[in-house]
Amino acid sequence: MEISYHGHSVVKIKTNGTTILIDPFITGNPLTDLKVEEEKPDVILLTHGHNDHVGDTIALAKANNSQVVALNELAVYLQKQGVNAHPMGVGGAYEFPFGKVKYTLAFHGSTYETETEVVNAGNPGGILFYAEGLTIYHAGDTALFGDMKLIGDRNEIDVAFLPIGDNFTMGPEDAAYAVELLRPKTVVPIHYNTFPLIKQDPNDFAKLVKNSKVQILEAGQKVELP
Repeated sequence: MEISYHGHSVVKIKTNGTTILIDPFITGNPLTDLKVEEEKPDVILLTHGHNDHVGDTIALAKANNSQVVALNELAVYLQKQGVNAHPMGVGGAYEFPFGKVKYTLAFHGSTYETETEVVNAGNPGGILFYAEGLTIYHAGDTALFGDMKLIGDRNEIDVAFLPIGDNFTMGPEDAAYAVELLRPKTVVPIHYNTFPLIKQDPNDFAKLVKNSKVQILEAGQKVELP
């Protein structure tokens, strides 16, 4: 498996001959190294409906016949846009040919804005992805919540992607406490420095983490798997 980070909350996973993009916010993302016309995802996984996470999903999915996996209301909206979307619910899991996906709680919002409307995209979520004997947790946008301990108790998480930007999500202190609850082998901070409101020094977060390896990645860099 190959896992790389691409700015904001964008993660790419290559596994079992499949290329997966999580929250492909490319156009308008000042921190990403990706270009929409160069990306050929087989699968797109979405945590929630905000535009800085849905990003270029519709264009990418239509250009590449990608399968999109999203929580139900967002998936139904995307289906109406002509996208091949698989709907799921928080707490639900599904075994796909490329790996198993399970949605977790996340405490945040979820709306998608077009030029003419604000669409209710249902619940936000986090994603547990299981493939090749590894467990990846992408928390999406979320506050700290106590049930992260249940996620950690019931999963041996190899890599966790956690937001640290504050203002809209957990800040460094809460994210570091989340690491204690989740107990991942490796944690990668995400969702920071994209906009002035979420400016953070990831090294401040790293100093607060005690028992997990912290990897601070620039766009395009790969996770060192445990």
